[in-house]
Amino acid sequence: MRGEYVKLPPFGAGERVGLLGGSFNPPHEGHVLASRLALTRLGLSRVWWLATPGNPLKSKSDLAALHERLAAARALIDDPRILVTGFESEIGSSYTVDALRYLKRRAGGARFVWIMGADNLAQFHRWRHWEEMATLFPMLVVDRPGASFSPLSSRAGQALARWRRPEGEASRLAALSAPAWLFLHGPRSSQSSSALRRRPVTTP
Repeated sequence: MRGEYVKLPPFGAGERVGLLGGSFNPPHEGHVLASRLALTRLGLSRVWWLATPGNPLKSKSDLAALHERLAAARALIDDPRILVTGFESEIGSSYTVDALRYLKRRAGGARFVWIMGADNLAQFHRWRHWEEMATLFPMLVVDRPGASFSPLSSRAGQALARWRRPEGEASRLAALSAPAWLFLHGPRSSQSSSALRRRPVTTP
């Protein structure tokens, strides 16, 4: 897939940019809420949604085509500070660590923060080179319904505990050197991509 949505969005030197990765299959209000929370509490100028070609930990049997997921994400977003990109398809990898390494090399002038839901922290130790990911950029963990504090006792939560910052330091997170992360509370949505895919299709 070629075109502007598989390129890196524009950014400026020193700009604070949040990175929200996912399949977005489909995108939903929970993604928007997490992005707006990060923009507000971390003082970010942009949040990029990084739509993966395919999550290695999930079945691809019901995965919509990348261009369909990108189009759905663009249709959902009503905030010009939130941008969608499928650039991972251009670098030929489905592993988040490769995308972050790429950004470290190619876009080092920006201040990136990796954003993930608390449900992902619970299984973060299953991600390829997750320990290295924590050293590339500061990380923001956003509270999710059904997850809350339990992921903090997960394997990754315990391994990274020494670098956890208090929630009151959210506005400083993008300026910190990794490893550094914090757990942030705010508006939550019970929506999930898997639940939306299971929703029966209705006809008018």
